[in-house]
Amino acid sequence: MAASELYTKFARVWIPDPEEVWKSAELLKDYKPGDKVLLLHLEEGKDLEYRLDPKTKELPHLRNPDILVGENDLTALSYLHEPAVLHNLRVRFIDSKLIYTYCGIVLVAINPYEQLPIYGEDIINAYSGQNMGDMDPHIFAVAEEAYKQMARDERNQSIIVSGESGAGKTVSAKYAMRYFATVSGSASEANVEEKVLASNPIMESIGNAKTTRNDNSSRFGKYIEIGFDKRYRIIGANMRTYLLEKSRVVFQAEEERNYHIFYQLCASAKLPEFKMLRLGNANNFHYTKQGGSPVIEGVDDTKEMAHTRQACTLLGISESYQMGIFRILAGILHLGNVAFTSRDSDSCTIPPKHEPLSIFSDLMGVDYEEMCHWLCHRKLATAAETYIKPISKLQATNARDALAKHIYAKLFSWIVDHVNQALHSAVKQHSFIGVLDIYGFETFEINSFEQFCINYANEKLQQQFNMHVFKLEQEEYMKEQIPWTLIDFYDNQPCINLIESKLGILDLLDEECKMPKGTDDTWAQKLYNTHLNKCTLFEKPRLSNKAFIIQHFADKVEYQCEGFLEKNKDTVFEEQIKVLKSSKFKMLPELFQDDEKVISPTSATSSGRTPLTRTPVKPTKGRPGQTAKEHKKTVGHQFRNSLHLLMETLNATTPHYVRCIKPNDFKFPFTFDEKRAVQQLRACGVLETIRISAAGFPSRWTYQEFFSRYRVLMKQKDVLSDRKQTCKNVLEKLIVDKDKYQFGKTKIFFRAGQVAYLEKLRADKLRAACIRIQKTIRGWLLRKKYLRVRKAAIVVQRYVRGYQARCYAKFLRRTKAATIIQKYWRMYIVRKRYKIRRSATIVLQSYLRGYLARNRYRKMLREHKAVIIQKWVRGWLARTHYKRSTHAIIYLQCCFRRMMAKRELKKLKIEARSVERYKKLHIGMENKIMQLQRKVDEQNKDYKCLMEKLTNLEGIYNSETEKLRSDLERLQLSEEEAKIATGRVLSLQEEIGKLRKDLEQTQSEKKSIEERADRYKQETEQLVSNLKEENTLLKQEKEALNHLIVEQAKEMTETMEKKLVEETKQLELDLNDERLRYQNLLNEFSRLEERYDDLKEEMTLMVNVPKPGHKRTDSTHSSNESEYTFSSEIAETEDMPLRTEEPSEKRVPLDMSLFLKLQKRVTELEQEKQVMQDELDRKEEQVLRSKAKEEERPQIRGAELEYESLKRQELESENKKLKNELNELRKALSEKSAPEVTAPGAPAYRVLMEQLTSVSEELDVRKEEVLILRSQLVSQKEAIQPKNTMTDSTILLEDVQKMKDKGEIAQAYIGLKETNKLLESQLQSQKRSHENEAEALRGEIQSLKEENNRQQQLLAQNLQLPPEARIEASLQHEITRLTNENLYFEELYADDPKKYQSYRISLYKRMIDLMEQLEKQDKTVRKLKKQLKVFAKKIGELEVGQMENISPGQIIDEPIRPVNIPRKEKDFQGMLEYKKEDEQKLVKNLILELKPRGVAVNLIPGLPAYILFMCVRHADYLNDDQKVRSLLTSTINSIKKVLKKRGDDFETVSFWLSNTCRFLHCLKQYSGEEGFMKHNTSRQNEHCLTNFDLAEYRQVLSDLAIQIYQQLVRVLENILQPMIVSGMLEHETIQGVSGVKPTGLRKRTSSIADEGTYTLDSILRQLNSFHSVMCQHGTDPELIKQVVRQMFYVVGAVTLNNLLLRKDMCSWSKGMQIRYNVSQLEEWLRDKNLMNSGAKETLEPLIQAAQLLQVKKKTDDDAEAICSMCSALTTAQIVKVLNLYTPVNEFEERVSVSFIRTIQMRLRDRKDSPQLLMDAKHIFPVTFPFNPSSLALETIQIPASLGLGFISRV
Repeated sequence: MAASELYTKFARVWIPDPEEVWKSAELLKDYKPGDKVLLLHLEEGKDLEYRLDPKTKELPHLRNPDILVGENDLTALSYLHEPAVLHNLRVRFIDSKLIYTYCGIVLVAINPYEQLPIYGEDIINAYSGQNMGDMDPHIFAVAEEAYKQMARDERNQSIIVSGESGAGKTVSAKYAMRYFATVSGSASEANVEEKVLASNPIMESIGNAKTTRNDNSSRFGKYIEIGFDKRYRIIGANMRTYLLEKSRVVFQAEEERNYHIFYQLCASAKLPEFKMLRLGNANNFHYTKQGGSPVIEGVDDTKEMAHTRQACTLLGISESYQMGIFRILAGILHLGNVAFTSRDSDSCTIPPKHEPLSIFSDLMGVDYEEMCHWLCHRKLATAAETYIKPISKLQATNARDALAKHIYAKLFSWIVDHVNQALHSAVKQHSFIGVLDIYGFETFEINSFEQFCINYANEKLQQQFNMHVFKLEQEEYMKEQIPWTLIDFYDNQPCINLIESKLGILDLLDEECKMPKGTDDTWAQKLYNTHLNKCTLFEKPRLSNKAFIIQHFADKVEYQCEGFLEKNKDTVFEEQIKVLKSSKFKMLPELFQDDEKVISPTSATSSGRTPLTRTPVKPTKGRPGQTAKEHKKTVGHQFRNSLHLLMETLNATTPHYVRCIKPNDFKFPFTFDEKRAVQQLRACGVLETIRISAAGFPSRWTYQEFFSRYRVLMKQKDVLSDRKQTCKNVLEKLIVDKDKYQFGKTKIFFRAGQVAYLEKLRADKLRAACIRIQKTIRGWLLRKKYLRVRKAAIVVQRYVRGYQARCYAKFLRRTKAATIIQKYWRMYIVRKRYKIRRSATIVLQSYLRGYLARNRYRKMLREHKAVIIQKWVRGWLARTHYKRSTHAIIYLQCCFRRMMAKRELKKLKIEARSVERYKKLHIGMENKIMQLQRKVDEQNKDYKCLMEKLTNLEGIYNSETEKLRSDLERLQLSEEEAKIATGRVLSLQEEIGKLRKDLEQTQSEKKSIEERADRYKQETEQLVSNLKEENTLLKQEKEALNHLIVEQAKEMTETMEKKLVEETKQLELDLNDERLRYQNLLNEFSRLEERYDDLKEEMTLMVNVPKPGHKRTDSTHSSNESEYTFSSEIAETEDMPLRTEEPSEKRVPLDMSLFLKLQKRVTELEQEKQVMQDELDRKEEQVLRSKAKEEERPQIRGAELEYESLKRQELESENKKLKNELNELRKALSEKSAPEVTAPGAPAYRVLMEQLTSVSEELDVRKEEVLILRSQLVSQKEAIQPKNTMTDSTILLEDVQKMKDKGEIAQAYIGLKETNKLLESQLQSQKRSHENEAEALRGEIQSLKEENNRQQQLLAQNLQLPPEARIEASLQHEITRLTNENLYFEELYADDPKKYQSYRISLYKRMIDLMEQLEKQDKTVRKLKKQLKVFAKKIGELEVGQMENISPGQIIDEPIRPVNIPRKEKDFQGMLEYKKEDEQKLVKNLILELKPRGVAVNLIPGLPAYILFMCVRHADYLNDDQKVRSLLTSTINSIKKVLKKRGDDFETVSFWLSNTCRFLHCLKQYSGEEGFMKHNTSRQNEHCLTNFDLAEYRQVLSDLAIQIYQQLVRVLENILQPMIVSGMLEHETIQGVSGVKPTGLRKRTSSIADEGTYTLDSILRQLNSFHSVMCQHGTDPELIKQVVRQMFYVVGAVTLNNLLLRKDMCSWSKGMQIRYNVSQLEEWLRDKNLMNSGAKETLEPLIQAAQLLQVKKKTDDDAEAICSMCSALTTAQIVKVLNLYTPVNEFEERVSVSFIRTIQMRLRDRKDSPQLLMDAKHIFPVTFPFNPSSLALETIQIPASLGLGFISRV
């Protein structure tokens, strides 16, 4: 396709712009050939007519599609030209904050002027081992590529760092060297890499200075060769320097400084050691004040001086030499202050006793007068004579400055020599990597000799660069076998010839320097005469005759001829040098010793040895008499020679290029100046690289990538099985011009712009497809909308018609209703009218009839009243007459009867006087008495009625009842008196009347009392109601307060729970950190151990002298910080003769090393225990004091607490008694060790039985006391219950009745509330204290029980053991007990390290005493054994003699001594027996030569562990400690040997990890400790170890298991590492989601699954393999979970790290791929039932990163959602992902800079790590949870395949 066809409407182009260099615009109409003007629309919104050049008719550069903007490699751009390069760099630098970009083989580095977190150890580890194209551009990628090519191609490498001042060359070189030092390490312990890095501060201080462009500008070039050995580890380095800017020593421009070292010295002048230098402020010296800027902002010269001195010390420069350097530098400063005064025009002098010169002479150790003389004079030598000539002031000043420059140059060379000596290595160098940090192309307003040399060097380097690029292009074309034509590229050989050829500029300069009267003007004229108009690259300025112009590859540069000759000669008066050589200061003459040998003034080979290069340069042979000439070599000549040497070195290496760009001249961070950037891009050769690439086929695709990307442009029939043929067929259809592309063997090559055309076709096809999809979807949506509207219209119509029908029906109903209403209304009107008339008629009738009736009623009423009046008058008259008549009759009767009574009385008096009368009368009296008796009975009945009434009254009021009872008593008495005298009856009647009156009075009083009671009751009820209301309010207040208290308690509880959870998490983190630290120490220990073994093997191989006899290995140490250490005496070789067993008399019962270490450990434990015991006593005293204070208060429970404390004290005293008795028992057993002591009936035996009996009784007593205490505690808890004081209503009413004053009631309530609170607080504190006491008592009782049981077991075991083993068993038990106590007190005193330390000291002392006692016992045992043997021999002889003289009968009569006959076991006991000499064979067959695969498939898991443990059991059964120790040590060492030999095999490591854990679990399960015996069967408990406590060996095995686990993790990482990036990131698990973007020269790994490419299925298969192998080996499930968690962490960390360092992976489609891959991993976890292993949580950062790639990234809500979602990612990682986010298709949008700023603002308060990458090497701390085995040991069978026929089951 023709290029002009791409200029269509809406195409974007670049047009030149004076301000922005290039400006983007858009075509408004298609371009047609012949058009002279292009109509453009600028991004600013303006329209422009762009006129084409009528001569060239070149069209403006086309702009790349947005999808290609921001690419990592500039060669990936479809259009390769200057504006595209500039725009791509700007977008990466400003928008994405990326400072590195590839341009083919060149790394472009833009100085950010800001510290970036991209140079840490994690970044170095991420780039280590990666291909250069697989990661984002970085200086570490270039360094890794150089390191890898050096190892792969066996060829030396060079990294060429160039750029102008301030571009960051030195920093880039430092980072490259730091990368080599970190990745390779050093081959020796001398830390060569640290020395290499330490050379940087020294060289910066003496070779760097502040300029107007850079605060730390290198004013010299250097080439550092870093040497490597055959293993590619750093062994040394060598430095070459070029063209030191000596003129800066004596002159600085404005705003510039001299070299840093001078200002560092002045800033440190007040130090004591610097007082002799007599320095001061930098402004006091002429050589440091000319620039007027002695201070650099943000730089502390004093600290920099300290760093410089520290680096000198590290490089071996002694303090004396350092002070010598500082003396010389101070002398130079003082020399600059020397002033001259003119005598005349041709002579000058120095003032007498001139202080600066005096100080200079003192510091340099030279004669003042002599130095003064030669500063003002010079010696001239002719053929005939020599004479001295004075010089002028100007000449003297120049001579002084030349001397200062010369001294500084010599000092510089001397320092470089010593740095090289420090970096030199005696080991032979195999290869090297050179780092060239050299000045870039420079052009200033005034350019002199230095700029000329710099630009000359850059011409040479550019030529080498062009040739290398051209060579790579040719190699690529030849490798792909495509036809190519010679590419025309700029060759700067003519410019180089102009400078260095015969009669070139340098030749003419040297020739002019030899002329006696040569000047700069004459040299300029020679240049004009020789080259002007003859060489097109040489020009003469129009307005100057003292300058010339050279057309360099980068730009034209005008050089001023002034000073060229002087700088080239570098003249120094010989007499001044001789004065310095005669100095008394020893160091100064050393600087001038190599004058005759120097090739360059800055020591091109300053170390005096051949540079580290594989193509040595032959040195020129010197001839006699050549010294003077060599000394007179010019600077230009020397620089040319050193440059030739450098080019030879670079041509012999593989170069790597780093071009540093300075983005602006103001040092603003992340500010891009297009003009300055373009200027530097043109100067550094980047655009030349682009031009060379664009001249050929810059775009290159593999066939698979092309097919994957442009599959959308193919039809189904075009797709063939052969991808190559498919691509050919498609390209022939798409691109007609076959010259635009070429088919190689593996790639398709495209001309510039063709990829953009293909991208345009692809975008058009996708756009058409999108339009078709949109059309279909929109039609479907509109159809759906139409159907929905139609359905809605039908529904609306239906409802409208129904509404109309309902309205008509309503109208009919209303019409009918109106008719009915009218009918009824009319009827109502008529009826109402009728009713009114009728009612009016009735009213009239009623009124008339009423009137008539009232008149008749009044008439009748008058008549009736008249009749009544008549009736009452007549009645009254009749009654009055009747009363008068009756009264008169009664009066008459009374008078008559009185008269008759008097007569009768007289008769009675007469009769009474006679007896008969009396008798008659008596007879009548009886009747009367009977009558009276009847009357009395009647009265009694009345009395009873009255009594009933009184009883009723008694119920009403008690006082009335009592009165009535008293009256009744009186009535009874009166009734009795009435029996005697009848006359009393009347009195009784009167009294009854009185009683009635009293009763009435009482009743009236009762009523009044009742009324008062009612009133009082009402008042009381009112008061009670008021009090109830107040009580209700108070209750409400109380409830509110209680509710508040409950809420506060809940809040406090929640707060405490949160704090507890946080503290628990923190403790877990601390525990994990401690575990990690400990396991890292183990890892470091194992690494050092392996290194020691390797060194030992190397020494053995070096010595190679076989020694007869057996060998001994070094002690195998536990890595638990030397707390548990065991000696091993196992032979290194397997064929070594075994040692014969020593006789029992000479055998030492304990290993001395073990004895001493245990002794030390026992001492520590004793001390720790004593400290903890003291602390416990102190705390108990504090508790007792607090109890005493509480007892002072009046409490109910005081007596009970005192009783409990007494009980506890009694328990403690009883505990002490038990301990004392046990100690006495131990002493009794240790004092006598004869066999007879333990026989039944012996004193010791009786004491033992008595002690056992007393112990059992004490145990029963303790149990009873415990029950009593528990019952008392329960009763106390029940008794002390919180009482609600506001619920007793009766008490409240009584108190309320007593307290009528409301104020008193309120005060009483407040007091009651406070009392309640106080009681509750006291109750809670007492409850807590009692619970703590009860818990402590339970713990003490439990510990006493356990101790008692242990003592009983110990005594029982001691009785069963042979006598010689009892003492050791008791000692072992004592050590175990002390260890347990130590662990207990360690937990108790964890918060107080001082007390814990004192406790450990006391424990150590106690264990030392025990060990001393053990030594004494051992000596006693050995003596007794010897005596026993002697006695046994004598007894045997006596028995033989006696048996000969004794008859058989006598033998029968004698008592037979009991003999222990071993019982024959029918069942196996789960033990394996082997001979001592078969131990090596056992270890060899079971460990060293065992094949894990066969054991895992055919036998039970963990069989070797079971076999080893059964052997240990048998050794324990025999009480053979040597055998146990030897077997365990051999096992541990053999496992280490196997892992060292086959440590890269996963099956081997997994197998021995499983068996080591099983062995460890067996030692725990059968240790006899209760905590490990819970899950055992009774048969398994019988198999527990009886004689030895192997807790220390369990620790050693645990450490070994940790080391094996870490080795297993490393093996897993090594296997998974190559798969992760390819399988998780690069491979397209969901095909077609992400398209392949165009790539540059550095191809990335293809994402298409080839045969050799790893996929996600590869990772899953590998995970399945790991899991199945571990399951086959019987690995603990918890351990498998930890391994899986570690594997998933590695997968997540490596994937995320690569995602953060690869811009091409940060896209929406890649996020979908990652989430799918993670879901597959989660599915794998679910299938394996490992979801609770914590593995999924380790993938959370990767999941969130994938989600971040897929979420919307536009609005503030999106920012808030991102901040809340990405909780597992750090701020740096989130910002990095957003910066790297790159659209794969044109339909995606980039993340705006403002959105990223919003995210940063929202996350600024988040406290997280500033580290960008995850630590992929992090290993989680491993734990080994106890996992007992249900397998019975007696059932295990030993297969014959193991070759263990020499062991037998017991």
